[in-house]
Amino acid sequence: MGVLDRFEKGVERVVSGAFAKAFRSEVKPVEIASAIRREMDDRAAAVTRERTVVPNEFVVELGTADLDQVETWGADALAEELVATATEHGAQQRYTFVGPVSVTFSEDTALEQGRFRVRSATVRGAVAPVTTSAPSQRHPIVDIDGQRYLLTGPVTVIGRGSESDIILDDPGVSRKHLEIRVTPDGVIATDLGSTNGTFVEGHQITAATLVDGNTVTLGRTRILFWTGAADDPDDAG
Repeated sequence: MGVLDRFEKGVERVVSGAFAKAFRSEVKPVEIASAIRREMDDRAAAVTRERTVVPNEFVVELGTADLDQVETWGADALAEELVATATEHGAQQRYTFVGPVSVTFSEDTALEQGRFRVRSATVRGAVAPVTTSAPSQRHPIVDIDGQRYLLTGPVTVIGRGSESDIILDDPGVSRKHLEIRVTPDGVIATDLGSTNGTFVEGHQITAATLVDGNTVTLGRTRILFWTGAADDPDDAG
């Protein structure tokens, strides 16, 4: 099953097939997904032989009627499916994102019904989806319940609050719980005065230098930290 086939299945799963009916004569979600993929391919920039950077923020401009239809059937649900599709395409092509992938919708009253436009930008953030299993001391990877994040910024905040770079759905985690700072001298994990503390390899810490393969525990959440200095994370068990 291809990426776009899975996208259509995902949309149906989220909104019980309503999109297929709603978009019979208007903009179709699969067309937006295809346009985002093309935008990524067209704007792919080879930084090195093994690193090709693509846009990570997308704005889908729609006419008034189409935007109303998207909002009626759930703009957030559609955006989540589009983000998942873009991320999967990035992984298949071994593209690199420098920040989190996002999709938003905006109105362009000049667009006729059934017409849309995709604008994109490459915006650096603290974290990005992992599209390859190649962590480094400069850009480590953290694995949280199977979801992997590339630390693309010098400072990453993990916590339960919306202001955190990585948000954890764990009542035992404080709103701003942990800071991970990438420095020339190593990667430093610092507890941000959390209620329940931060533990590295089972030991409570105020601050600690992380090494490849460390396990960091916040509340009930276990975070695996990788720099690639030892085994590849795909081979860890």
